[in-house]
Amino acid sequence: MQIKLSTWNINSVRLRINLVAKFIKSVRPDVLCLQEIKCIDDAFPLKRFKRLGYEHIALNGQKGYHGVAVISRLPFDSKTVKGYCGKTDSRHVGAVLGEKAGLRDPLTIHNYYVPAGGDEPDPEINPKFAHKLAFLDELRTCPQMLPAPGQRSIVVGDLNVAPLECDVWNHKAMLKVVSHTPVECEKLVAAQQAGNWIDVARTFVREPEKLFTWWSYRAMDNWQTADRGRRLDHIWVSQGLGDRLAAIKVTKDARGWDRPSDHVPVTVTLEV
Repeated sequence: MQIKLSTWNINSVRLRINLVAKFIKSVRPDVLCLQEIKCIDDAFPLKRFKRLGYEHIALNGQKGYHGVAVISRLPFDSKTVKGYCGKTDSRHVGAVLGEKAGLRDPLTIHNYYVPAGGDEPDPEINPKFAHKLAFLDELRTCPQMLPAPGQRSIVVGDLNVAPLECDVWNHKAMLKVVSHTPVECEKLVAAQQAGNWIDVARTFVREPEKLFTWWSYRAMDNWQTADRGRRLDHIWVSQGLGDRLAAIKVTKDARGWDRPSDHVPVTVTLEV
């Protein structure tokens, strides 16, 4: 059985629902994980997704900010939500695909939106950056991020860190820019290593080839020519899925659509 899973920071699902529909009709993912949906659960466009063929939805919404969702053609066996750093700011939602989806061995999905961290990379003067560092520390030690041997788990989302030199357009220029500072990169890599996660994108697109998923709104007119991007959106799989990876695709064209998100979708195909 083949499953196609996509992750996308949509930057308001209601504002960009037509773009989501365009992407769904083109790529046809079985599961779509969204971040920054920016609406409460009751305001989520459930009817539109059901018309598109996605009957099963796990939500953790919030008015005007943050919020995450897992949207699926396949039914869930269970859903989970976890808070981090003592906050209820809607940055995680999980779902399990199992017997109801026709899977003999369950597949656990965790969808995250890591705090962006503001502009100043100093936790002493910037509480947003301090929050981000604390979130990454907690991510490294939480049970969701420590799969048991043989467990089939996927972590996706806007992790808001470009950890490798080839994940940014200019490594030296970005060392003091939030999302690529050494402390952030070290903490995200530590979380990855703690759970022995496989970075799917870098399994297919090897270092030192550059790979981006985000381009700033400040370069709306020449984002593609300048190509000053960052790889902020990630898909990790547990070792139990390491031999099940079939393909990865970054839908870069989505950055040039009408009124786009500054992030683009990333899709993994798994043989499960």
